[in-house]
Amino acid sequence: MPSRNHLDKIGRKKKKKWTEEAMERALVEVKSGRCTVRQAAKEFGVPKSSLGDRVSGRVAPGSRSGPAQLITNEEEELLVEFSLYMSKHGFPLTKQQLVSFASTIYKRQHRRVAFSKLGQTWWLNFRKRQEKNITIQPADSVVRGRTLCVRKEAVDQFFRLLAAIVDAQGLRDKPRQILNCNETSFQLGRKKATLAKAASLGFRPAPGLRDHISVLACFSAAGEDIPPFIVYSKAYPGGVCYKTQGPPDALYGWSDSGCINTDLFKKWFLKHLLPRAPKERPLLLIFDGHKSPVNLEVVEAARKQAVILLCLPPHCSHILQPLDAGLFTLLKRRFAAIAGDGCASDAHFAVSKKEFSSVFKETYSAAKEVEGVGAVKEGFGKCGLYPLNPLAIREGHLVPLHSVDASAGPSMMTTPAQMMHSDLTVAGPSS
Repeated sequence: MPSRNHLDKIGRKKKKKWTEEAMERALVEVKSGRCTVRQAAKEFGVPKSSLGDRVSGRVAPGSRSGPAQLITNEEEELLVEFSLYMSKHGFPLTKQQLVSFASTIYKRQHRRVAFSKLGQTWWLNFRKRQEKNITIQPADSVVRGRTLCVRKEAVDQFFRLLAAIVDAQGLRDKPRQILNCNETSFQLGRKKATLAKAASLGFRPAPGLRDHISVLACFSAAGEDIPPFIVYSKAYPGGVCYKTQGPPDALYGWSDSGCINTDLFKKWFLKHLLPRAPKERPLLLIFDGHKSPVNLEVVEAARKQAVILLCLPPHCSHILQPLDAGLFTLLKRRFAAIAGDGCASDAHFAVSKKEFSSVFKETYSAAKEVEGVGAVKEGFGKCGLYPLNPLAIREGHLVPLHSVDASAGPSMMTTPAQMMHSDLTVAGPSS
């Protein structure tokens, strides 16, 4: 894999000494008959062979030297525009995400290729071409994982951005148009089977019944819901009962981990959220984009449909997610009561994979009741998202910048000043 220094050396060696303007003037002189190719090349300081190729028609005037561009200048401008949008809405891109966005653009023009040719060389050249627009941010100095305390600066910056969006779009008194989606998980335990004393003493677990299932829920600040997205681990349950016995109009999917990934989030956003979302526009969707990374198709569809994507800052979802602050606790408690577990924690529930959707249907009905709607509204209020109130976050949950561990890994958060500029913000070599 070539280094940037290596590419710089190659670029210095092969850098042309002439301009396209000089080449065009030389070409005009030769075609008018006033000069020969040799005379025009010497007069205007351009290579005789390159001028000759343009005179003979082997090379079209204005053509660039070197290999063909993987993505055109217009497509690269589109990539920068999308990246700016992501950065301004709390999604500053990592290097891997930006290359992935570029690969999506590349594959649109080369649908028959099995893989994108964009790699380290393209990335280094892209950085060089976009030096005036790219800002490589240092590490976000926060210990990894969900912490008890989070950066006060990150939370303050988020609320400034949220207030700017809400005021610009006139959403202060429109709770139906402010949405939050969040994922919660259920670890399905092994059922206990009672056996004869001759075979065994007591209980032993029946094999193959443990599964991880996630539910992506979405509610507005008014307490109205989008039907849930249920994600199974490894594969769907056998038969179709999981669909017929589940919550009305629910969406279903599966992944190896049983959690939302980029492809599933795209499926949910394009095929489930947009058709069922309130018709009023614009809509503001607040979610943890670091757990459910968006891709180019989602951003394009959101902009066309006037849906503003707003990402929560890293490691802050436990104090800024409205559904975590109220509804999910109620659902876990109801699920445990129906499953006969009696515990509302994340302990394993004695429900099989096939039975989950029918049990969750009864559980999810709580969200439609007065208690559930109240829990959603209360969650938005506790997190200060609606009504907008940054003071709702207790100071005990926050930690000032100077007390953060400086040895933490790289981060993509932008500084408050950068939120006001149109710089493309990209991560360093990791994350």
